[in-house]
Amino acid sequence: MGRYFDFRLHPFSLGELERGKPSSPEDFLEGVFDGGAPTPEDSLQKTLEGLLQYGGFPEPFLRQSARFARLWQRGRTEKIVREDLRDLSRIPELSRVEMLVALLPDKAAQPLSVQSLREDLEVAHDTVRRWLDYLGELYYLHEVKPYSKSIPRSLKREGKLYFWDWSEVPEPGPRFENLVAGHLLKAAHYWTDTGEGLFQLHYLRNKQKQEVDFLLTRDRRPWLAVECKLADTALHPGFQAFLPRIECGRFVQLVAAPTVRKPVLVGASRGLIVSAAQFLANCP
Repeated sequence: MGRYFDFRLHPFSLGELERGKPSSPEDFLEGVFDGGAPTPEDSLQKTLEGLLQYGGFPEPFLRQSARFARLWQRGRTEKIVREDLRDLSRIPELSRVEMLVALLPDKAAQPLSVQSLREDLEVAHDTVRRWLDYLGELYYLHEVKPYSKSIPRSLKREGKLYFWDWSEVPEPGPRFENLVAGHLLKAAHYWTDTGEGLFQLHYLRNKQKQEVDFLLTRDRRPWLAVECKLADTALHPGFQAFLPRIECGRFVQLVAAPTVRKPVLVGASRGLIVSAAQFLANCP
């Protein structure tokens, strides 16, 4: 015990491509709220658009070819299902798993309904849950759980579904949200793996179906709330519903469009409506 440390490997992120040196949590907040973009925004926006189109895996991103990206994506999915999943689980119904994989991209960035998938595939609830767990172990997808002060309660509730390769998501809004999820998860894993604390990624949702896309916690306390919008620069009402209740001191509303930066306040919480390129460039 104690003879090595684990570090988790992620696809490319905007900060890694544009800055290189990862930031600490304190440097990250300072860069977002006080420092602005570390490089000219037109360069950041171009890199962000490349990540949105081609994903963060090195080969398709560096090639910047839609034709190559489609071939690479298809080959990766086939290898995950036909080789890796077969070797990991000995599942005989691989054709059903391929059907599941075909259904999932349209469900990205939505609360996961195992019951709906079970009905579509005509298999048992536990079977679908097991297949999703296998796909998670093979880094095909990951689940973001809702935030709750009760950890067992949070773990039991269904999460929102996201892909490691967000370029598989067809619709622009969910794809953008999936890209942000990938960046925030990478930051949480990096800061946890380097001893900065226990960072975890959640989302916020109440019984009135009000929602905030993401909540980063530090040592299980709310640290930063994040909402994603393609173009809307009006303050998201979910912040006013959640921030005073959970006592989260910082929040950002990310906009996919460039040249947006507007400080805002919700009670005692300090926030920013900002271009996603400016924000994500500060992520590890």
